Amino acid sequence: MTKVTMSVNGTERSGEVEGRTLLSAFLRDTLGLTGTHVGCDTGQCGACTVHVDGKSVKSCNMFALEADGASVTTIEGMANDDGSLGVIQQAFQDHHGLQCGFCTPGMVMAAAALLKENPKPSEAEVRAWLSGNLCRCTGYHNIVKAILAASGQDVSKEFAA
Repeated sequence: MTKVTMSVNGTERSGEVEGRTLLSAFLRDTLGLTGTHVGCDTGQCGACTVHVDGKSVKSCNMFALEADGASVTTIEGMANDDGSLGVIQQAFQDHHGLQCGFCTPGMVMAAAALLKENPKPSEAEVRAWLSGNLCRCTGYHNIVKAILAASGQDVSKEFAA
């Protein structure tokens, strides 16, 4: 066992891990941050997406030891300081960008990375960015609409489904 320490959602957190412990398992099982979902354990679905040192990563493809000393943001860190929903989370709620909710944390984290890099993406850019995140319920239409709304764009008119 090896001790790892990282800043998670702005708070220094530590724990003992085996070398094979995935970051997703450390976050969920050791730190109790169960908002990071694990859907496939192969990096194909994107449900486990978190930010490590500002970069979007699939936490089931990264060992916890690799994040030692890093700054990690999970879905729990996306809320406002007062606990209310952050802008992207609120847009997902307002525009029905979720159904079962399983992919939602990964989608919100992917959206945050996109909007950091490209504050006013086009519909096509949003759809391309989300290609690494799978949703089996919504058909993506309202997810895309929520991300465009979170970017401050007018989504009152219909766009391609």
